[in-house]
Amino acid sequence: MNKNEKFIVTINREVGTGGRTVGRKLAEKLGVKYCDKAVIDGLTQKFGLSKERIEEIKAQKKSWWNDISTYYQTLVNSANMPMEAEVKLDNASMFETEKHILEDLAAHESCVVAGRTGFMVFREWPNHLNVFIQASLEHRVQRVMRRQNVSEQEARDIIDKMDTTRETYIKKYEDTSRYDTRNYQLVISMDGLSEDDAAEIIKNYIDCTSK
Repeated sequence: MNKNEKFIVTINREVGTGGRTVGRKLAEKLGVKYCDKAVIDGLTQKFGLSKERIEEIKAQKKSWWNDISTYYQTLVNSANMPMEAEVKLDNASMFETEKHILEDLAAHESCVVAGRTGFMVFREWPNHLNVFIQASLEHRVQRVMRRQNVSEQEARDIIDKMDTTRETYIKKYEDTSRYDTRNYQLVISMDGLSEDDAAEIIKNYIDCTSK
């Protein structure tokens, strides 16, 4: 990946690994925008977006991206952005909307995308890096317990439900598994690492492999 040209880094992660935070910290280190499902959902709700609606706005208003980008930044900076809790299956229309938003973001500027669709959307994209962040079940359980203030069994139930939901979502649109390491150029285990450590590892990888 050439960091001196427009690029996209995708972060796919298991719940309870801190991958979302890693993505945000990496974006800060690289000086680029960060986007995840919470941001996309916020944009969709704010602007009533669908794939067709995005095209209508683009046709009507030349500054459409500035409006969306400004609101996007308020979401990223908000302390009230929800932690991933309940994940529901999106319908085909929402998948296409997510894909359209991400492709438009990447077309305008370099960015880090954390979420289940990123590695699919940008698999054939020029100048990209796909990263998968995982951890032992114990690590994940402890983090979910701490972050969501739930019991160990509740944490295990949350992890099991979200793992199943995300894998089902991927297989709904692609003939692959999100656990297939062939989908990524870099896989990181969070056991023994902080989010800052992981972000620095990715940044160093980018620095070393940049043309």
